[in-house]
Amino acid sequence: MKITLLLKNLKATIFLFFLTANITFAQSVIQGSVKDGQDLLPGASVYIQGQGSGVITDAQGFYKLSLSAGTYTITASFTGFAPNQKVVTLTSGQTLELDFDLQITSLNELVVLGSRGEPRSQLDTPVPVDVIDVQRIVKDVGQVSLNQILNYVAPSFNSNTQVLGDGTDHIDPASLRGLGPDQVLVLINGKRRHTTSLVNINGTFGKGSVGTDLNAIPTSAIKKIEILRDGAAAQYGSDAIAGVINIILEDNVNELRANITTGGYVSKNSEGTIDGENVQANLNYGLALGAKGGFLNLAGSFDFRNPTNRMKEFTGVIFSDYNNPSLYPNPTGVDITNAELQRRGMTRSDFNSRIGQASGRGGSFMFNSIIPLSEGAEFYAFGGLNYRSGESAAFRRQPAQITQNIQEIYPLGYLPLIGTDNYDQSFATGIRGKVGKWNADFSNTFGRNQIDFTTTNSLNASLLKASPTSFTDGGYRFAQNTTNIDLNRKFENVLSGLNVAFGGEHRFENYKIVEGEENSYADYGRAIKVGTDGAGKDILIPDITGNLQVRRAQNGSPYGGGAQAFPGFRPENAVNVSRTSVAAYTDLELNFTEKWLVDGALRFENYSDFGSTLNWKVSTRYKLGETWAIRGAASTGFRAPSLHQRYFSATSSLFVDGQIIQSGTFTNDSRPAQLLGIPALKQETSKNYSLGVTGSFGNFKLTVDGYYVRINNRVIYTGNFTGSNSATASAQDKEIYQLLDQANAQTARFFANAIDTETKGIDAVITYSERVGKGRFRADLSGTFVKTNVVGPIKASPLLIGKENIYFDKASRTYFESAVPRIKSNLTLSYNINKFGVFFRNVYFGPVDAATNVDADAQTFGGKVITDLAISYDIASSVRFTLGANNLLDIYPDKTIGGNTGAGYFPYSRTGQQFGFNGRFLFARVSFTL
Repeated sequence: MKITLLLKNLKATIFLFFLTANITFAQSVIQGSVKDGQDLLPGASVYIQGQGSGVITDAQGFYKLSLSAGTYTITASFTGFAPNQKVVTLTSGQTLELDFDLQITSLNELVVLGSRGEPRSQLDTPVPVDVIDVQRIVKDVGQVSLNQILNYVAPSFNSNTQVLGDGTDHIDPASLRGLGPDQVLVLINGKRRHTTSLVNINGTFGKGSVGTDLNAIPTSAIKKIEILRDGAAAQYGSDAIAGVINIILEDNVNELRANITTGGYVSKNSEGTIDGENVQANLNYGLALGAKGGFLNLAGSFDFRNPTNRMKEFTGVIFSDYNNPSLYPNPTGVDITNAELQRRGMTRSDFNSRIGQASGRGGSFMFNSIIPLSEGAEFYAFGGLNYRSGESAAFRRQPAQITQNIQEIYPLGYLPLIGTDNYDQSFATGIRGKVGKWNADFSNTFGRNQIDFTTTNSLNASLLKASPTSFTDGGYRFAQNTTNIDLNRKFENVLSGLNVAFGGEHRFENYKIVEGEENSYADYGRAIKVGTDGAGKDILIPDITGNLQVRRAQNGSPYGGGAQAFPGFRPENAVNVSRTSVAAYTDLELNFTEKWLVDGALRFENYSDFGSTLNWKVSTRYKLGETWAIRGAASTGFRAPSLHQRYFSATSSLFVDGQIIQSGTFTNDSRPAQLLGIPALKQETSKNYSLGVTGSFGNFKLTVDGYYVRINNRVIYTGNFTGSNSATASAQDKEIYQLLDQANAQTARFFANAIDTETKGIDAVITYSERVGKGRFRADLSGTFVKTNVVGPIKASPLLIGKENIYFDKASRTYFESAVPRIKSNLTLSYNINKFGVFFRNVYFGPVDAATNVDADAQTFGGKVITDLAISYDIASSVRFTLGANNLLDIYPDKTIGGNTGAGYFPYSRTGQQFGFNGRFLFARVSFTL
């Protein structure tokens, strides 16, 4: 009885509590409208930051929020518009009118890149700058990595997931305006980002280059991206020949953003119903620090992807008569594949390699912060950590490859797997404020990348049955520390305004190669002769550096040394080298009138390892009334050869014109380089000219820019030189043969300043946004047309006479001229009405060529259109659900012919890539904003 009475009293108390709470706290109201200038916006989100509450504007564009008394940050947002925040304080019983006017994120957005003065509209800059609203885009698209997002959004940007490129399978080379990955400078919040420790040495685009790993930056940490499509070495230093990518980190506070994306390839060529499954989770939250605008924004991500395989059937030799001595007692290497497969009840597909995207998983964290100080100064810091573990497959070793397999370990051959552990760290800090009448910024930025390799499911054939099946191969390290002092001041009374900027930079770089364990690189079938015994027989002592081969397979050829697929780094490969550079710059930006702007920059830079360079830039913009403007620029630039290119050496497995070979890379001060007359590396130099026009016609915006880039002394990664031990060979070839043999290599490659190139192109961007019915329609059309040509003679030494076509071979020329699309265009349409959104995109990837040295295999792969479609629905004001498809129509590149298929390995090209060859990707995403 007492319990029943107690429950009744408890219920009454709870009822009275909520009734009183409603009477006491639910009397304050915020109401108003959301519009874009003149038109009201139905379906816009209005929500309270830091809480899960919010509403959607009604059919007339009005909203109403009931709140208790207090201080709130209210945010209004709508797809295609920049969010708008307002801080309000409510008293009990107050009704507050709060209207929002949202601005379209289009070519009118302000940019800071390319100028050391005040931000300008994209239409007012003297050079072309794209602005990518990452948070708006990731709501709709199926791509989750930054490289792939930009590949489909920015026509002048190209990047693809690589195949059988070892570490390059996990760090996608990226290019701007058809130039190399190492000719694009990447900034974070305006500060120089470090490059990766990896040099691309396999048969992929960007061969021989060192780029920046954009995928190490979680998309949840990014507010927007500015892409400067013009030479800027005079402003930002080395590497900025093709342009500059500036990633601006989030500064949002009191709001939790999260999204989870899952999907996979549901394609006609998928293994099973679906393959390449992908999951990515992103998180972002910002904290206000103090009451003066300070903040700490935190972002993180976790992702994994499964591998894909588009190889259908291996067409080469799987079994030879050496593999069945009971039936063939006197083997000679005859192909018995078909008979042996029939006898074993197997098919050729059972011996496939894995040709597709590599598997991987990892996580990343980034932060961005500002702490206001006294006297208008502020302290800032940002940085992050990233770890990715990847596994890529190499070429399968078949049973018939008896020098690369031990039958007692792998009776049916094996598929070697290359593991990659990629660690990335960065930290930047600085203080900025006023020094007298000057704006001053002192900063220090540190970045480091580490990649370690392992080889599993492999063997060292020279160890015979004693071989392990996994190996620790060593790895790379690269660290960079940059210190900057920047000052600028605007003089309002000089004509229509003069901005003066100057500053200095000191940069330290360190590059290391770490050797692997001995069994990952050693050839244990080698020996040295120390004499003869009493019977006249040679006395041999095993020595991995010996010049005699004593372990041979049945066919008389020596067993392969080192881990198959990825031999470890040898002690002689290990390096620990550093350099420094110092720079001073000045930048003058003069508005002769309100319509005419002229910008000039001058930069001197000195490197401790190769000398000095002086570069300049002049740019201008003139407004033709309120609608049109013309702009142009001229500049010189340079790119210092990376430490990687100067000091990298290793032996690696290559697939060249249908054959797997062991190729050694040698430094320019090595003996093989001296024998061939390969000189020391020096800087690349460039001249860059651009001319463009911009137009603004209400909701219609237009930019068209043409450019010309001349680069002298471009660094190439040479073709494969071979030696010879024949009796008629030259002394040069005999010594090269001996040096290659000592390195367990069949060929030699080098880095060299060998060619000059000219690049000509046109970029066009058109945007249009309009209210259609009760919703908002937006259209973006952009395109790039670019052509790079090698010009002038090949710069080869007299010692290379007759070997010029090896020094710079046809395949290398293709990588420079036509391995990425020369034409690329993008049409994106979006429509949002109330809670629904539709996203439709067509991207045209123009023709590319196969990189081959065999004339009969020359092939051009035709242009293709890739269609993306996504449909979104706002389940609540803070929850959005999206379903979509990338490559909706399941389009594949043209199939390869002849030797480009490589015994069935490559039904689609790995050298000339447009959009990959994984097919249709279906995805689902749920996004939260609280």
